[in-house]
Amino acid sequence: MTQRIAIVTGAARGIGAAVAQRLAADGNAVAVLDLDEAACANTVAAIEAAGGTALAVGADVSNEESVQAAVDRIAAELGAPTILVNNAGILRDNLLFKMSVDDWDAVMGVHLRGAFLMSRAVQKYMVEAKYGRIVNLSSTSALGNRGQANYAAAKAGMQGFTKTLAFELGKFGVTANAIAPGFIATEMTAATAERVGATFEDFKAVAASQIPVQRVGEPDDIAHTASFFASEGAGFVSGQVIYVAGGPRD
Repeated sequence: MTQRIAIVTGAARGIGAAVAQRLAADGNAVAVLDLDEAACANTVAAIEAAGGTALAVGADVSNEESVQAAVDRIAAELGAPTILVNNAGILRDNLLFKMSVDDWDAVMGVHLRGAFLMSRAVQKYMVEAKYGRIVNLSSTSALGNRGQANYAAAKAGMQGFTKTLAFELGKFGVTANAIAPGFIATEMTAATAERVGATFEDFKAVAASQIPVQRVGEPDDIAHTASFFASEGAGFVSGQVIYVAGGPRD
């Protein structure tokens, strides 16, 4: 199998770290990208300890110059990237009447603007190679979720963005798909539990009781799905959104 160069954004921890490690285990060299380059050290170390190749890269995905500099560096140090996982994300939850413009803009900037800037910067390498895999992280919140007008709108936007990339880039051998996770046990969901005054264990137990498979998800559940979408064998799957949520979603 040809070694591919993959970029995973928001890969310092949680879902991004799991996806980066799984793509490395699949034989890809992985650029581990996050806002703080130093925070990527643990993910890079885990990949290298398992015999893989990884590069820590610091970048603000919402900033055009930062994104271009990061992609240029990755192409120079690892090679032309042909796999991109747009995972970087933040939460700024609040009810609509309490939500600030800054909270709206910050979430849109990291999720949607970030995915746009990263995809635009990387697609030229994919088009030149006549091969590419773009995997975008959406969420079950795309269907609507109280207190998440910004996040839900961004995650719904990721689905439309994904389908449009599939139309535009398909003729160049590039696929684009989205993963919409349900409840995944990460630092982000732990912070949500703290914010609502619950222990994380209680928070997870309540969530699991409402999920058909009767457990919450783990980052590796998302990593397995990303691995498929990023694989050579997934070349006839494009423009799809798969809900990885322990049960069916509308």
